[in-house]
Amino acid sequence: MSGSPSVNTMEPETGEKPEKVHRPGSEQSDLGADPSLDELIELAAVLCGADYAYLGWVDAGRLWFKSRYGFEATEQSLATTACHAMLENGRPLLIRDAATDARFAPEGLLLAGAGRCRSYAGTPLAPAAAGARMETATLAILAREPDRFGPDHLVLLDTVGRQVATRLELYDRAHAQELVQRAWQRTERALAVERSFVAATLDGIPALVAVVDTAGRTVRLNQSCARLTGLRVSGAVGKQFVDAVIGAEDQDWAAQLLKEAAAGEGSGPHESTWNSPEGLRRVSWTVRPLRGPDGEIQYLIISGLDVTDKRRKEETQPSSEERFREVVENSLGIVFMCSMEGALISLNAFTAETLGYPAGKLVGRPVSELMDASGTASFHECLGALKEKGEWQGTVHLRRSDGEYRRIELRSRRIGVGRERPFVVNHGVDTTEQHEAEEALQMAARQRELILESADDGIYGIDLEGKMTFINDAGAGALGYAPEELAGRDFHDVVQHSHADGTSYSRLTSPILEVLRRSEPVRKRNEVFWRRDGTPIPVEYSANPLMEDGRISGVVVAFQDVSERRRLERMKDEFISTVSHELRTPLTSLRASLGLMSSGALEQRPEKQQHMLELALESCDRLVKLVNDILDFESVEHGQLELHRARLEAADLLEQAADTARRGAAAAGIRIEVDPAPGAVHADQERVLQVLSELLTNAFKFSEEGTTVRLSAHKMTAYAARGTEHDSICFVVEDQGQGIPAEKLERIFERFQQGDASDTRPLGGTGLGLALCRRIVEQHGGRIWAESEAGNGSRFLFTLPDENAASAGKNS
Repeated sequence: MSGSPSVNTMEPETGEKPEKVHRPGSEQSDLGADPSLDELIELAAVLCGADYAYLGWVDAGRLWFKSRYGFEATEQSLATTACHAMLENGRPLLIRDAATDARFAPEGLLLAGAGRCRSYAGTPLAPAAAGARMETATLAILAREPDRFGPDHLVLLDTVGRQVATRLELYDRAHAQELVQRAWQRTERALAVERSFVAATLDGIPALVAVVDTAGRTVRLNQSCARLTGLRVSGAVGKQFVDAVIGAEDQDWAAQLLKEAAAGEGSGPHESTWNSPEGLRRVSWTVRPLRGPDGEIQYLIISGLDVTDKRRKEETQPSSEERFREVVENSLGIVFMCSMEGALISLNAFTAETLGYPAGKLVGRPVSELMDASGTASFHECLGALKEKGEWQGTVHLRRSDGEYRRIELRSRRIGVGRERPFVVNHGVDTTEQHEAEEALQMAARQRELILESADDGIYGIDLEGKMTFINDAGAGALGYAPEELAGRDFHDVVQHSHADGTSYSRLTSPILEVLRRSEPVRKRNEVFWRRDGTPIPVEYSANPLMEDGRISGVVVAFQDVSERRRLERMKDEFISTVSHELRTPLTSLRASLGLMSSGALEQRPEKQQHMLELALESCDRLVKLVNDILDFESVEHGQLELHRARLEAADLLEQAADTARRGAAAAGIRIEVDPAPGAVHADQERVLQVLSELLTNAFKFSEEGTTVRLSAHKMTAYAARGTEHDSICFVVEDQGQGIPAEKLERIFERFQQGDASDTRPLGGTGLGLALCRRIVEQHGGRIWAESEAGNGSRFLFTLPDENAASAGKNS
């Protein structure tokens, strides 16, 4: 495990904190049994050696147990637990012995249904990803005996807690997807109802309605039109409307009206004879073009009224106003007329019913009174367009009598009859519910996208055929693809076609495809997915079935790239192995030397006794250096290494480093040469000598007897962070050893990395020396690197700002 969470030792704090109120109530805090969470809680208890464990949700005064181990209670007063103190501080809590803590009863902590406990460890849980719906929750373990738990157990709890949070996040995502599906189904049902409503309305009204295409062929007749003409609805489809319906004497000009409508010029009302089984009938009709979403005319709507009996009774020709009133009252949907200034002239019953007003109360009022500010601006735009172009199409919001606004898709046309003043005929459709359903669907889809993209883990879905339906950016990036490149592709052929050793992965043994067959979730740890470039990526994943109406419709897979975790584990194992060897070797030598001297076997051989004493001292020095390397590296990593800078001559530093190393060089049979070095640096003398000593030790370690190690320094120019030049001193340690392969020149400065990891070399190493050198040099504002060719020796170089650059930095 990498790192440990901070431990809350429950030190008293001053000041008061506002009470936090948390109430269970979402799907996650449902206290029903959850086998997956129960397994995780039991795992935490077993691994930690705890008597009891639980996952609980917290409200204002209660702790509700979602999952538990070792006891049966479902709730407990929050004040009687240690969780309330942990949640106030918001970090993990460790209580080694509650009986010795004055804030608890001498008998220890009370756990409902289990008695008193003296050891406690707990960690708060937070949402696993942005957007996840999770109340405040805790994961805790307890033991009847004291001192059962330590900081390592908090690390384990933190790991299990992340798994619990991931599990709860998956529940949230599945719930969100279910909401999206339900919203889509509601939209589909609403559209089906709308189509059925239009069809039923057309067939139920007395008005004659026919739909023809732009070539004049009949597409649909309502029942009223079919009864009048004697045509069967199915038999009329495809026939020329004018030939089948219009009387012979009126066919020429009627055909011309349809051509004009097909070109965009609606007209009417017109009166002509229509064929009927009872003879010719007089019909008053209008023709209007119907445009599609792209603005092109798709159909012509012919609406009419049989006026035969009315004409027989009429002694005089009615006025144009009466004719138009008849058209309005018998038209479908929202129809109203207004003046060119926007005052209502008339409206049909359906419009009045939609707005919740008696028709008489609206006539004469400005239409803008039924709109908000934005709607008024849109309607004024409409009136302006009508004056210039004669027609307008758009959306307005009309206010009902109860204050609710309805969304109306409106089409308006300017009408001029003879010398009468022009007016506006408006046809509209109420699309409020449809628009709200579409917005809800879009919002749900967007929320799902945000949840997916905010997750650090890779998440993808497959359908019943094993094809990928979606993948988030994190998942696609880990596999080396863009999300759109994986849509519709077979996941097994792309992602999981082979085992780690390259052998083919059978579809019959794929755990993910097994979820489709068995409808049961699976979780795998030691698996590999394959990147686009053909390289494997070690992963842990969980696959959960998507259920719809009790049947599986797909699988959602969440996976993590564990490459870095595996690398750190290998580094840890190598470090433990290396340090164990480095400790064992000097300790063995030290024990042997002291054993010989203490036994008295060397009392008569003072020269041999002196040699054993020197070996013991050398082993002690080696142990001290090992411990110092580890402690120094830890201090640097945490920013706790203090630098005591002073002006230092580069030549003096080289001579001091050489003098210190001459004993080791002589023992290895290696010569040291020092070149004069002009200039001075502003640095910590002890730390610079530490770097030089480490580099010299490495040079001796990998050099052959009789070779030379050369120390030198020279001035060079570098660039500061702000782009300005400054002078620095470059120190060089050059050997004639075996050299370093090119691929390792950068890696050797990483922790636990070595040019030669063999435990049989004369002088060992922890793998921390060069990493520590890099940290020290970088803290001085310099850099360190290596140059080498295998078999031709190595050069280690590092720079430190000279005294002038350091002064300039202080002045700036």
